[in-house]
Amino acid sequence: MPDLPNTPDPERDEDHHLRIRRKAGGFMGRLRGALSGTGRALGHLPGMGGLRSAWGRSRLVRLGGYGLGVLVLLYALVWVTVIRNLPSADSLLTYQPPLPTMVRGADGGIIYSYARERRVQLRFVDFPKPMINAFLSAEDKNFFSHGGVDFIGLGQAVVDYASKFGSGERARGGSTITQQVAKNILIGNEYSVSRKLKEMLLARRIESVLSKEQILELYLNEIPLGRQAFGVQAASRAYFGKDVGDLQLHEAAFLAILPKAPETYGRAKFADKAIARRNWVLDQMVKNGFVPAAEAEAAKAQPLGIIAQPKRDTYDPSVGYFVEEVRRRLMDQYGESAEDSPNSVYAGGLWVRTSLDSELQKSAQDALRGGLLRYWSGKGWHGPIAHIEIDPEHWQGQLIGLNKSIAYQDWRVGLVLKRGGGNGQIGFTDGSTAALIGELSQVHVGDVVASAPSGNGTYALRIIPGVSGGMMVEQPGTGRVMAIAGGFDFGLDSFNRATQAERQVGSTIKPFVYAAALDNGMTPATMVPDQSFCVDQGAGLGTKCFKNFGNEGGGGIHTMRWGLEQSRNLMTVHIANDTGMSKVVSTIKRVGIGNYQPYLSFSLGAGETTVAQMVNAYSALADNGLQHDQSLIDFIQDRNGKVIWRADERACNGCSMAEWDGKPMPRLSQRGRQVLDARTAYQVVHMLEGVITRGTGVALRDLGLPLFGKTGTTSGPTNVWFMGGSPSIVGGVYLGYDQPKSLGGYAQGGTFAAPIFRQFVMATRDRWDHTPFLMPPGVRMVKIDRVSGQRVFGGDPSDEAKAATIWEAFKPETEPTRVTRQEQIAAKRAELLDAIRRGFNANAGKKDDDSSGNFAGEQGGVY
Repeated sequence: MPDLPNTPDPERDEDHHLRIRRKAGGFMGRLRGALSGTGRALGHLPGMGGLRSAWGRSRLVRLGGYGLGVLVLLYALVWVTVIRNLPSADSLLTYQPPLPTMVRGADGGIIYSYARERRVQLRFVDFPKPMINAFLSAEDKNFFSHGGVDFIGLGQAVVDYASKFGSGERARGGSTITQQVAKNILIGNEYSVSRKLKEMLLARRIESVLSKEQILELYLNEIPLGRQAFGVQAASRAYFGKDVGDLQLHEAAFLAILPKAPETYGRAKFADKAIARRNWVLDQMVKNGFVPAAEAEAAKAQPLGIIAQPKRDTYDPSVGYFVEEVRRRLMDQYGESAEDSPNSVYAGGLWVRTSLDSELQKSAQDALRGGLLRYWSGKGWHGPIAHIEIDPEHWQGQLIGLNKSIAYQDWRVGLVLKRGGGNGQIGFTDGSTAALIGELSQVHVGDVVASAPSGNGTYALRIIPGVSGGMMVEQPGTGRVMAIAGGFDFGLDSFNRATQAERQVGSTIKPFVYAAALDNGMTPATMVPDQSFCVDQGAGLGTKCFKNFGNEGGGGIHTMRWGLEQSRNLMTVHIANDTGMSKVVSTIKRVGIGNYQPYLSFSLGAGETTVAQMVNAYSALADNGLQHDQSLIDFIQDRNGKVIWRADERACNGCSMAEWDGKPMPRLSQRGRQVLDARTAYQVVHMLEGVITRGTGVALRDLGLPLFGKTGTTSGPTNVWFMGGSPSIVGGVYLGYDQPKSLGGYAQGGTFAAPIFRQFVMATRDRWDHTPFLMPPGVRMVKIDRVSGQRVFGGDPSDEAKAATIWEAFKPETEPTRVTRQEQIAAKRAELLDAIRRGFNANAGKKDDDSSGNFAGEQGGVY
């Protein structure tokens, strides 16, 4: 029977299929072969024979198998290139955006922030409805209805991408708000198809993890909108100088156009483009039913209204040195960025409570600046702030790049653009220029100088002192630093001379020499020779001798008190030598001033230290020898308000009881270290009160406060100092050149440094009370003759500066014995004869001629 043409022959068909398959080449051929082999292999499995038969007979089955294989391979490819390394959408539940660190003063007010980006986090309920609707209309009108991907918008984006492929122009559109959240927070802004696929996959996952409101909150807080602003609240302040709740409709619509091109729409020269795009958003809001047409038309008639310069948070410029020192310490502890620590300075969102007292800080900065100006008065021009080679087309950017400013009166930092004759032209960071007048003979084009308005649109040259200095104020009972002034102006120079500059301290070291002596048997009434003291330096080196201030040789024997009040070098050297320099430097080291060798020159202040260390040491004197670690930060909270560090870690057990248990009130344990005998510290402070009353610190006497203090002047003189204060406030200040050189023979601690401290006290007079220094147990107050140091039993001490009889502080069993009338007369006679002799020598122009030289001066010593 002949074969019918329409009758299938399985063997023939299979043979034909195999021959075609064998001849097929390339990847698809091998793919089909592999799938066919898989099908036949499956056919040998129990119950799979039918599948094998169907594979051989049916083309649809085979095509379906090929398609399934291709899908598997595509999925594997997508998994390897896209899905495998996708971040978890669950991480958004605990996402912590980078936030600035906020710094508060002692009163809780915000004094500064450490930020590189403008960020302000708001909750969803804090965003005004018009703002939300504007962004939905501009970016994703179907946000509340899609599942993370808008396929219609995606199709339009694909068409746009295809039309721009190879042109170098970036395609737009296609990303929903959810996709933008994925891009901004999780995967970055790489321009590629794989990034778009990641966006889509993550968007689906995000929609399953977060609510629509949570997604929108993340978006509105994180979207970059130009001017270093991230989020709508930061952008609202940057472009309009107001909060989002105060924005008008046209302003909200403007912010909604920024995600597309913030660097274009945010610039004044592209205002026409921005207005056109803003008006389109307003039309979309009408189309979507978010605003009435009339309201939108009224908004479209408004100008953009963006401010030329972003409104920056304004802080008191006097806090510059203080907050910079806080920043350094935070950086050491927590690092700079999120990669260093979750509590980093520029991303951790810390809240830092400091010990800064705003009133004391401003007064300290003003007092130091005033002292520097007084010293420099009449000294003239000493050079510019900086000098640059001017690019005529870009001078404004050059000036801005220097980052120099000044916050004193109405002074401004500017760049000298022209010089001719007696006049010039100055330019400022805002691009404005003005005529510059004044003594310009030494000023050159390219100099960065200070100037101030002088009328008629001109500016007059101002001279910034060439000398500098540092000042610090501390609370002695806690070690909390309340104010730091590190130079003339932080905007000109961030080097902190209160904490970073090591200088010779001069006679401000002497109280600690005397403290060592008091600990080793001497008393304030001990008689000490004010006479020449020479040291044999060994073979071939000769003998060197110490001198008093002004190269005086001294004379007579006086009480230790008188020697400290008058800052007598020779008496101090005698005291240090009799006590033993090893004991003296041990005392100096114990109070934290420095670790010095046991050389006599260190008893006069030849060693170097900082204002901060000296203030902390004097605070120990004021607190009866109890010294606290110096601190600028009280406590630190993380972004959630949890305290993660505090300066005072003492536990107060029972302080938070719901009800009183009838037991004694809980008491905190004592802080600090006892670095000096309490009685010794009080004796020194009592003598230092005499420095203010009748000694080298009399510039403060008329303040009428219980103050103690000590002046200091180093050889040259290169530095002048004052240290002192009250039981509750202790401060210190020095003045000198950054590269040490002579200040002039007339410069002394009492004439330049003490007046700076006086100005500070007067400016904060309401903070200083009449509470006397607390006398510790074991101190006996005894009436003595001020000159002879002998005990007096009759009469009462008076308040006069040079009263014959005074109260003196003694440790038990060290007070002097009773003095006879004959001894008093003899002491008065000796005092009178000594005064006559010194007066005769002064009138005769005689000086103590010591050919052996000045040991203190040659050894870097001080007076």
